[in-house]
Amino acid sequence: QFGKFQGFMEPGINMYCPCIQSVSNVSLAVRQIECHTECKTKDNATMTVRTAIQYRINKLRVKQAVFEIDNPEAQIRAAVDNVVRSSLPSMELDAAFQNKDTLRHDILSSVRDAMHQFGYLITNVLVTDLSPDRALLQAMNAQLAARRQREAAIEQGEAQKVLQVKAAEADADAKFLSGQGMARMRTAIADGFKDSMASMSDGGLSPQEAMHMMI
Repeated sequence: QFGKFQGFMEPGINMYCPCIQSVSNVSLAVRQIECHTECKTKDNATMTVRTAIQYRINKLRVKQAVFEIDNPEAQIRAAVDNVVRSSLPSMELDAAFQNKDTLRHDILSSVRDAMHQFGYLITNVLVTDLSPDRALLQAMNAQLAARRQREAAIEQGEAQKVLQVKAAEADADAKFLSGQGMARMRTAIADGFKDSMASMSDGGLSPQEAMHMMI
């Protein structure tokens, strides 16, 4: 009224005097903005962090939300950039991926405190993506492929080693069985000679004559 904030009214039928009063519509719905922050990790890896910030106006602080801040989305983005660029440089690339939840919590806490005084409630923060630089990503993929190829070569070598051991064991078993068969054959031949000699001796032949006949 006369340029001075008087308060807010709930939805429904409300009366006001157009000559001395003005009305502005304010949405209390939850809104979302996306932030893209470029930074470097401790091991000098360049990456882009994408975050989604969900927020709404606190109706008990509508005055601050409408009159005390001009561009709330810019303020939120600046707060997000500040947290990300102060947190990730202390982490290496692998640690950054492992600590996404910690980063999300830090952003939520910092942005919530920064925007509360202006009548904005930060309801949730999502770290939607951590994207390394394209060249770094290609190098990481090449390193991963080389590691998998090396592991595959090791596994293939172990498999060939097992096959060779099994083949050697099978050859040894075959030779052992062949030796047993040869020994049994020789025993059988010797027993046959012995029986023949005994039969000839019983028939009245001398050992020399029996041997001569068998040869």
